[in-house]
Amino acid sequence: MSRLIRLAHLEGRLDVRCLMAGQFTLDHEAAPPGHVQFHLVMQGRCTVTTSTCTVELGPGDFLLLPHGEAHTVTAASGRRRRFEERPGATFTTRTTVGADHELDLFCGHYRFDSAAGAMLFRLLPTMVHVTMDRPALTLADVLRGEADCDGPGTGAVVCSLCDALLAMSLRSRPDQRLDTPALWTAMGDDVLGRVIAQVVERPGESWTIDRMATEARMSRATFLRRFTARTGITVATLLTSIRMMVAADLLTHSDLSVARVASEVGYRSESAFAQAFRATVGTPPARFRKNAVTSR
Repeated sequence: MSRLIRLAHLEGRLDVRCLMAGQFTLDHEAAPPGHVQFHLVMQGRCTVTTSTCTVELGPGDFLLLPHGEAHTVTAASGRRRRFEERPGATFTTRTTVGADHELDLFCGHYRFDSAAGAMLFRLLPTMVHVTMDRPALTLADVLRGEADCDGPGTGAVVCSLCDALLAMSLRSRPDQRLDTPALWTAMGDDVLGRVIAQVVERPGESWTIDRMATEARMSRATFLRRFTARTGITVATLLTSIRMMVAADLLTHSDLSVARVASEVGYRSESAFAQAFRATVGTPPARFRKNAVTSR
């Protein structure tokens, strides 16, 4: 997981801190390309609604919207009150007027400018909803402390804390996930997690279903059932995504030839690699490299 997150070159940002009371409705437009929105509840309760589902959030809940859907954050109890916004050095604070706050909610986003980042979030369900465990809550408390002062260096600290909270949410155990399909990492499954880690570390090797089943010490049929149930995707989807993430990073940050990159991620034929890369990323490898170098 650490390698894949590094390949994505993410940058976490805090946009708005909501200190609210009573009824309110906050509309969030669809995220622009290269952005994924998140919400973290430190105190109180609220509801997040997209076009397809509704999720209730409480203290310690972290919600990620990997596909950038437009959504609404609401609270339905108490009086409807006016709120005001106060721009800060790092983020904007939105506060209810004339009442002590009942809800402390952080709204932010992760920005990425890489194909690997797009593939990382494409592998996730439309919502990732996790209740934080004690280590993650400790980080969240530090985040709240930084937000309280919003002083010199707060932006850098907040960025690092947001990145850490994302990693902790993706590695969460099944009992921490609320109304969320199984995550692609299968980190709650020691056996599958170990096999996936081997693929990430050695994507150039021949990773057939039979070999992965053998590594997991399962029959082929049992491995496929367990993999699909725990990850929500197929073996081929995960394997191709991992290989293309690594390939995109090599094309961007190394001088290896396209043929060598193909070999590094498990393709014997440069043309087969080019076809798979274009199907996944939308651009041939050579053009992708040229565009990446130009945009630096």
